[in-house]
Amino acid sequence: MTEIYRADQVGSLLRPPELLEARAAHEDGRLDADRLRAAEDRAILDVLAMQREVGIDVFMDGELRRRSWLSDMAEAVEGFVGHRSVLHWRGPGGGPEHTTARMVGSKLRPTRHLTSRELPFLQQYAPGPIKMTIPAPSNFMVVGYKKGVSDQAYPTRSEFAQAVAAIVRDEIQWLIDAGVPYIQLDAPFYSVWVDSESRERMRASGVDPDQSLAEAVAADRLCLEGMARPGLTLAMHVCRGNSRGRWIAEGGYEPIAEPLFGGLPLDAWLLEYDSERAGGFEPLRHVQPNAAVVLGLVTTKEPALESQDDLKRRIDEASRYVPLERLALSPQCGFASVAAGNAITEDEQRRKLELVVKTARAVWG
Repeated sequence: MTEIYRADQVGSLLRPPELLEARAAHEDGRLDADRLRAAEDRAILDVLAMQREVGIDVFMDGELRRRSWLSDMAEAVEGFVGHRSVLHWRGPGGGPEHTTARMVGSKLRPTRHLTSRELPFLQQYAPGPIKMTIPAPSNFMVVGYKKGVSDQAYPTRSEFAQAVAAIVRDEIQWLIDAGVPYIQLDAPFYSVWVDSESRERMRASGVDPDQSLAEAVAADRLCLEGMARPGLTLAMHVCRGNSRGRWIAEGGYEPIAEPLFGGLPLDAWLLEYDSERAGGFEPLRHVQPNAAVVLGLVTTKEPALESQDDLKRRIDEASRYVPLERLALSPQCGFASVAAGNAITEDEQRRKLELVVKTARAVWG
């Protein structure tokens, strides 16, 4: 078994006001790229110091250089166009909204590695093991392909998925060669296959949900097979959407558990479990015997702090399906999947991470 980071985190951290202001000034032409980069560097050094003080087990740059968790793909790969799809958000301020994900309009061609602007600085300054996050190919099966636009370059979704998988696989190999010990694929759009309303929208648009799920799993498998290495943790994060406290899907993991948890060669799963929207722990019985499960029990959507006793109780419940020695703890998602961030403060973010650490130490030592 690869190393398990008991006090884990998913990815994004809140952007400080100074960084948001610097990015707005850059987009308006009032701040050049070098000064924006310097502002990002300062903010990342601050969040690394915060993580060290909190005691989290793996360090990240908080995705502070990104506009959103998904933005690096379109910025590093030619072939995406501005035609956008609609996501149906639920929760506070919910409703239809154009996604920041872009459609493919021509053959994809990488111009750089997706994380090349992030990795060197993080490797230089992180005070411990690091994690890098990249989007899973399956995301683009949902938001990156549209008939009449994308099929001019890739006649089928399957051909498109294979092209994306090749790019992501190359990125994983690059990160492995660079010595990154923990690589996480973010795959929130698997949640559309657990949500009955989302499945109905697929059918209405002429997409068979079960067939498209199989194609999405196959695309992710393409970028993962044969990538296992000693000392490397390959993981996937699955949630139900996370933008300013909202979500896009509801439902337990059962409809996707067997093909997903049993079908992908991964060392760890980071799974949303902070609300009733995620259902129970029973689907974890499908997780492969050597894989770890990181329970996302601490919400990033609201500031209220969870009870440590409640967290311990839920960890105990999950251990009925996955042995305690293969479990870990994290927030359910990042704190700022898009740059605007969720409706909590930096101090509340810190307390959430402190709770993860304290609970992990109490459970696993």
